[in-house]
Amino acid sequence: MRKIILTLSLFLLLLVTLVTPLARAQNEVERPRGLEDKGPLTKITFIHYKNGTVRQYPATKPKVSACYTFLASGAKWKTTEEYLINPINQDGLSGDFIKDAFDKGTTAWESQVSFNIFGSSILDSASVYQTESPDGENVVVFDDYPDNGVIAITSVWGYFSGPPKTRELIEWDMLLNERFVWGNADGNESVMDLQNIATHELGHSAGMGDLYTTDCNLETMFGYSSEGEIIKRDLNSGDIVGIKKLYP
Repeated sequence: MRKIILTLSLFLLLLVTLVTPLARAQNEVERPRGLEDKGPLTKITFIHYKNGTVRQYPATKPKVSACYTFLASGAKWKTTEEYLINPINQDGLSGDFIKDAFDKGTTAWESQVSFNIFGSSILDSASVYQTESPDGENVVVFDDYPDNGVIAITSVWGYFSGPPKTRELIEWDMLLNERFVWGNADGNESVMDLQNIATHELGHSAGMGDLYTTDCNLETMFGYSSEGEIIKRDLNSGDIVGIKKLYP
């Protein structure tokens, strides 16, 4: 009897030894290794101030290197998503004009890399700006922001704290402050140039951070702007080096 019990115990022990690795392997298929390393889903918000106003850094202050910065090293888009533009505005700008300004902004960044960072721009008058939590939509709106010195705000959701290879951007939302008059500064230097600001804000959406040193004031990602400015429409050398490094 003891011999039978001993034999049965050895059989059960062998069975457990064989089954446990199989179960572990199945769990690894269901939850790929490294997924837990992404860190928490986090929002970084950039506030674009007019020249002469008090600077306020975003929640995560990136390190400056050769006139480019990142939201976090390696934090970028790994899929391509469309974005919605609510064209309703108080300055009488047409939807086509607004869409064209943003399309030129995305082209400025994407022309430097092989990856399609931004998807198609879609005019959608029902789109709303909300940043309390991700809602699965990338949105641009014109709206009032209660600070006369704030030109625009862009919030980017992503995984910023895990190993660089696991970091990823998943959503962005942009508000253009209607306390400014928007338009085309080529013909009217008293307006805030839409393409100029759009190109800068889209840089944040792609994973680029702000620059505040005077040595970098010719870059698209320089953190201040003013009416009549158009220099940010075209990327400068630091912007180009940075976006190429982020999307090699």
